[in-house]
Amino acid sequence: MAQFNLAVLPGDGIGPEVTDEGVKVLKAVGKRFDHSFNLWYDLIGGAAIDESGEALTADTLKMCKRCDAVLLGAVGGPKWDDPQAKVRPEDGLLALRKGLGLFANLRPVKVFPMLVDSTNLKPDVIRGVDFVFIRELTGGLYFGRPKKRYRTSRGRRAVDSMVYSEQEIERIVRVGFELARSRGKRLISVDKANVLESSRLWRQVAEEVAEGYPDIELEHMLVDACAMRLIQNPGYLDVLVTENTFGDILTDEASMLAGSMGMLPSASLAGVPREGVRIFGMYEPIHGSAPRRAGLDMANPCALVLSVAMMLRYSFGLPAEARAVEKAVDRVLESGYRTYDIFSEGRTKVGTSEMGDQIAERIGG
Repeated sequence: MAQFNLAVLPGDGIGPEVTDEGVKVLKAVGKRFDHSFNLWYDLIGGAAIDESGEALTADTLKMCKRCDAVLLGAVGGPKWDDPQAKVRPEDGLLALRKGLGLFANLRPVKVFPMLVDSTNLKPDVIRGVDFVFIRELTGGLYFGRPKKRYRTSRGRRAVDSMVYSEQEIERIVRVGFELARSRGKRLISVDKANVLESSRLWRQVAEEVAEGYPDIELEHMLVDACAMRLIQNPGYLDVLVTENTFGDILTDEASMLAGSMGMLPSASLAGVPREGVRIFGMYEPIHGSAPRRAGLDMANPCALVLSVAMMLRYSFGLPAEARAVEKAVDRVLESGYRTYDIFSEGRTKVGTSEMGDQIAERIGG
């Protein structure tokens, strides 16, 4: 029997509800494949602020470091949304990424065949779409210095700095090349090299790393052109790598291709993914805490469940178990079960818990 230690941070809003369903599915995996998952729970975000005044305590970070992976629900909500607040729920998420060295965020975007009518785009445009964004997580505007607000004789000003070192660029671009090797052997590097110096360095380093991957076709794409391509011809895309802010924006846009943010998982990794190598990571849905849906048994748990599948693959080294989870989600959707965000006439509307039950039941066979 294989044993794994997992830190579970349910967070705020719908976070605890969808996390419960992910754990439910994980336990079904353990029962079928004879694995033991030891769960260690703690607080993050708004819940942690209410408890301790901090969005992430030092003890919580230490607990996460002792585990093989972290499963996160969501953070934030209007209760903690005062722009003058010294501590915000999102501070915990940023501190967790930094403290755990999570520099590579993988966000797969897959349009399930049975959901092609669940978006605002024509089915012919999105049918068969299956690509992955790799977003750099620990550099750029969110962490660069100087970063401050101040007053001058002419009024208030603010500054954020987009800063990248060649080492930061090299490691995230390498993640892109490695992932491209396991897919279509094409990598698109997204930047704004016609305007930004940081993007010019990004493009130069990407070209240097490409010399070690002669089997991979590298294409450079400006971020505004990429935003257009996501809607115009998303089937063209396969593996994309980009910096922190661009990736944050583009992946939210891309989520609409799948019909709902509730369908899209993510993995934040502390290393370069290679076959047969286990990597520490944090796994979470890309959606937010959706506080208006909290406690109503409405939220779609599929993104969290599919994040569990990514965790099984990358941090636990269990690809067969990951495929079992992904197939279970497929089967539930094929059977017509839908949460409110992906519901259409003729389907069976279910709540968060029932959707989790349906997925867990299908793990066994």
